[in-house]
Amino acid sequence: MQENENDILRRVRKIEIKTRGLSSEIFAGKYHTAFRGRGMSFSEVREYRAGDDVRDIDWNVTARSRKPHIKIYEEERELTMMLLVDVSASRTFGSTERTKKNIITEIAAVLAFSAAQNNDKVGCIFFSDRVEKFIPPKKGRSHVLTIIRELVGFRPQATGTRLSEPVRFLTNVNKKRCTTFILSDFLDAPHDDEALEDALKIARSRHDLVGIRVWDPREAELPDVGIVEMQDAETGRKVWVDTSSRAVRDHYAETWRRRSAEIEATLRRNRIDAATASTDGDYVAELIKLFKQR
Repeated sequence: MQENENDILRRVRKIEIKTRGLSSEIFAGKYHTAFRGRGMSFSEVREYRAGDDVRDIDWNVTARSRKPHIKIYEEERELTMMLLVDVSASRTFGSTERTKKNIITEIAAVLAFSAAQNNDKVGCIFFSDRVEKFIPPKKGRSHVLTIIRELVGFRPQATGTRLSEPVRFLTNVNKKRCTTFILSDFLDAPHDDEALEDALKIARSRHDLVGIRVWDPREAELPDVGIVEMQDAETGRKVWVDTSSRAVRDHYAETWRRRSAEIEATLRRNRIDAATASTDGDYVAELIKLFKQR
């Protein structure tokens, strides 16, 4: 069922009321210090000293001089936040009162209002197996409401997921360093792992990336409800599953654990901080935990 304009506007207003307050609660005035390397632009290089962050090493200068050098940054007054938002078909799934789309929308709104309250720019990239829409970074409450309206009412052209596409797009469109939140269930297309790894390596060298994985309990564990027909939201493929079989339920759970471990390993290899948010959990607590660790 499609929402009309008035329905969308009512939902936008409801989300605004809830998330504006949450943004203050979560960040509590520590917004600018929550992210390593945020709001910093390249200034110069100097020789490496004990205690310097090895991530700041300039490998080109180091190779030429044969001595380790690091990049020195200076703080910028204007910061930029980018939101990479998954709009693939799998986001519509939810076995509780909320879908993954609901959670992604609210978290994106919380982050966007946090940027607006600090007079920073915020932009958005909607993606499926392609970049569906790009909203360039701007300041202000009206711009944030535009983003939320798109989050609520946007209808993508494709149903699949290819995470490498928005990450590559980010690198090409944003030359200036920014903090980027990837909001997705990270249920990527088959055979995209290598492309995603390459895209993340390049993007991570230029931007501060944070992954927020949204999931539903039924994706991790099947209930015993007999024989049911299941459908892949992104491919449309249907299959009959005997959930009364313990072997079937165990295989399902093990597949989820294995895929989750692969996602966590990919983010860890690329030094990307991450959080998870369940449709039946408290994403506020997860965000606070994430920001306290940074």
